[in-house]
Amino acid sequence: MRADRLVATLLLMQARGRVTAAQVAAELEVSVATARRDLEALSAAGIPVYPQAGRGGGWSLVGGARTDLSGLTAGETRALFLLAGPAAAAAPELKSALRKLVRALPHTFRADAAAAADAVVVDPARWGRPDPRPPEVLDTLRRAVVDRRRVRIDYLRGGKRTTRTLDPWGLVEKETVWYLLAGTERGKRTFRLDRITAVTALDENAERPADFDLQAEWSRIVTEMERRRSAVAATVAVSPSLAPILADQQGRNCTLLGPAEDGRMLAEITADTAKMVARQLAGWGADVEVLGPAEVRAELVALGRELVRDNS
Repeated sequence: MRADRLVATLLLMQARGRVTAAQVAAELEVSVATARRDLEALSAAGIPVYPQAGRGGGWSLVGGARTDLSGLTAGETRALFLLAGPAAAAAPELKSALRKLVRALPHTFRADAAAAADAVVVDPARWGRPDPRPPEVLDTLRRAVVDRRRVRIDYLRGGKRTTRTLDPWGLVEKETVWYLLAGTERGKRTFRLDRITAVTALDENAERPADFDLQAEWSRIVTEMERRRSAVAATVAVSPSLAPILADQQGRNCTLLGPAEDGRMLAEITADTAKMVARQLAGWGADVEVLGPAEVRAELVALGRELVRDNS
């Protein structure tokens, strides 16, 4: 995982003072091109890592080799932990490395580093089609989460715009779709960042439960969402060549069940209603046969009638 390598690369530079991409590649067992990209990523993120050209050159951490990371500024420390933090839940080794790095940091930076490491969760399993563009409000909200600052947002949903004041608790990226978990006057809420049209960080401290665990809370939300989305399940048959495409398009909503007797692949498509299942499958036409239940087949018939209805 890349975040593991970024932390390992930084620690390697701490130990040796100056490294080449080839040395990093040999140490971490990756290609030279990968090592170079990691070094460039650290530099681009604001970590004081710079290349030195010429004989005996390489990459070095400004200030020379040190083990206490005292050369990092508060902003640079935050950038590093925001880079590495999202992988911590999935990689125990990285989680251990982050704890060690926190202990090695100057005391005044530790709170910010720990907050940044816990600010973001990455969930690779998507819901529907993702938008590859990062939301414009992402950086402002990420800083607010780390700095524990209350925010005011304009939120658009169902054509209705509302203004809300929130205590931002954490951010989750689910296959390029970003979500904000926040406290409101009505309790815990989740907001899609692509529906936030404006955000203002307020000069007010945000309140956050002492026992709040972003990864655990997101897992609870996913479990509840999956329960709602799986209320109706349809069994379909599709050619083996198209089955991976169907599975990729539907994400968590699709489970490949295995081959049917006629050689096609069976799959289960889920959604919260029969109409939603039908809408998810309507565009596949004759490439997908819906074997059941009858309510989903009926919704597909209704959709077909709507498509050919003459409104003139």
